[in-house]
Amino acid sequence: MTWVNAVVQGILLGGLYALFATGLSLMFGVMRIVNLAHGDLSVLAAFLAFALIDALPLNAFATLVLVVPAMAALGWLLQRFVLQRSLGAGQLAPLLVTFGLSVVLQNVLLEVFSPDSRALDIGGLGTAGLRLSGSVSVGWFGVLCLGIAIAVLVGLQLFLARTAFGRAMRATSDDQETVQLMGIDHRRVYATATAIAFATLAVAGVLFGMRTTFDPSIGPARLIFAFEAVIIGGLGSLWGTLAGGVVLGVAQTVGAQISPAYSILAGHLVFLAVLVLRPQGILRPAAAR
Repeated sequence: MTWVNAVVQGILLGGLYALFATGLSLMFGVMRIVNLAHGDLSVLAAFLAFALIDALPLNAFATLVLVVPAMAALGWLLQRFVLQRSLGAGQLAPLLVTFGLSVVLQNVLLEVFSPDSRALDIGGLGTAGLRLSGSVSVGWFGVLCLGIAIAVLVGLQLFLARTAFGRAMRATSDDQETVQLMGIDHRRVYATATAIAFATLAVAGVLFGMRTTFDPSIGPARLIFAFEAVIIGGLGSLWGTLAGGVVLGVAQTVGAQISPAYSILAGHLVFLAVLVLRPQGILRPAAAR
């Protein structure tokens, strides 16, 4: 039953990975940008939540009301005034811009908050759970994270499929020049997509801060997890992101069950196996077939 428990914990962890990878998948799907600052931006969201708790009488969950809109606004401004200028300079330019942003964020956070590890206190919720059997238990916080991830993915799927702006976003992703001829401002579409991506990574960053400790240097490691979840599930597929996150989470918890030293390694090995055996991902978009 310990292996069953490892799988259950991996599924719950996978929900958090999926939520974290959603913004990365959305930005690539709409603008074909790989945001190398994705992990550091999530750490920024966690530090913003920490600063709000320190300054105001707020609990960790209440900070989402302020952190998510702030990060969405940052994403909109960053796209309109920084990333948009780099899109016309070739495929390498956005990578260099986001890499530079990553370096700047790490150093700013280091100067402001020091290299000390922090955590967002959620009280008893962090350890509360339901014991299904003698060796299988489900943590309420993990269930909450998985539920939030599914809710965000469902909301994004409905937004992209059922709203006019969502359809414009998908059309811009397919053919930017054609939508411009139809009167759609692709810069507005890109800025909105980036704002949504930053909002989702803000939620994931704060939830990560509730689950484990964080410091200014942890962003690149989180970027790797998000990137692996996106690739495993399939680039551009929202539900593939959920599947990729779950596969990655299960691989890590099962690896940890074998030996704690194998946790991260097992996830990397599964990622490499998917690249070799099914490079398009386990749930690639129908348009890619």
